[in-house]
Amino acid sequence: MQNWIGELTKPAIVLIEKVSDAIGGGFRPFQIKRVARAEAEADRIKAITQIETQIEITDLTRRALGRFLIEESKKQDNMESITSKALPLLEDGSNPQEISDDWITNFFDKCRLISDEEMQALWAKVLAGEANAPGKYSKRTVNFLGSLDKSDAVLFATLCGSVWFIGGYVPLIYDLESSIYIDHGISFDVLKHLDDIGLLRFEGLTGYKRMGIPKRITFFYYSSPINIEFANEENNVIEIGKVLFSKTGQELGPICDSKPIPGFLDYVIKYWIKKGLILSSPYPRAPE
Repeated sequence: MQNWIGELTKPAIVLIEKVSDAIGGGFRPFQIKRVARAEAEADRIKAITQIETQIEITDLTRRALGRFLIEESKKQDNMESITSKALPLLEDGSNPQEISDDWITNFFDKCRLISDEEMQALWAKVLAGEANAPGKYSKRTVNFLGSLDKSDAVLFATLCGSVWFIGGYVPLIYDLESSIYIDHGISFDVLKHLDDIGLLRFEGLTGYKRMGIPKRITFFYYSSPINIEFANEENNVIEIGKVLFSKTGQELGPICDSKPIPGFLDYVIKYWIKKGLILSSPYPRAPE
């Protein structure tokens, strides 16, 4: 069997070694999907045969053993698939050797049942992100991700289409009766549900504000910078809507594969201009 070692960057090799050391030397992600199905089946039959020579095995025991081997094979394939997806995301300055062994062990304990390709991609981003900046993702976030349904992940990604960077990632939810939210699946029920599962805090009445802002500041909607000028030299305040991310939401928001909501940039700018803010670049005046 040929492996990938010669084709991998140094951070990738270090991550492979780190994972192997933490969860067992038999874990060989650099051989991902190189083992033929026939060989896997042959190994399973061989294992059963060896046991049968040592003990009197019943049909029930044989079926249980077969099921166990199949389940463990699926878990192994899931872990290796997630690791393979993480390798291309490693940066040149990645420090996988600094990842805690406990974090690695917990990570793979939680992700081994994940077979959905899109959810595996999310897990891979977490693994790569932790390797690139050890300590970036808490165990709490990893544990939460282990219980996250795909349908909830889709809802969260939809919400994240409204996220701006305002000293942190903030979904700007101002008026849930506006078509910009209704037409894109962002509703009271969705926000309440995401609050209930721990991704955010939803304050449907009063909303939240960001305080202590200087006279001039730049906010971002994806790659679009918006320069804002306030009336006072310091200690300015801006409304940031009815939703704040939890710590877990802050960690998962940037990697949930969200997409900008068409027209949302204009919507927010018009809202801010009505509130008396002065904006420049890319909008020196209010959008038509």
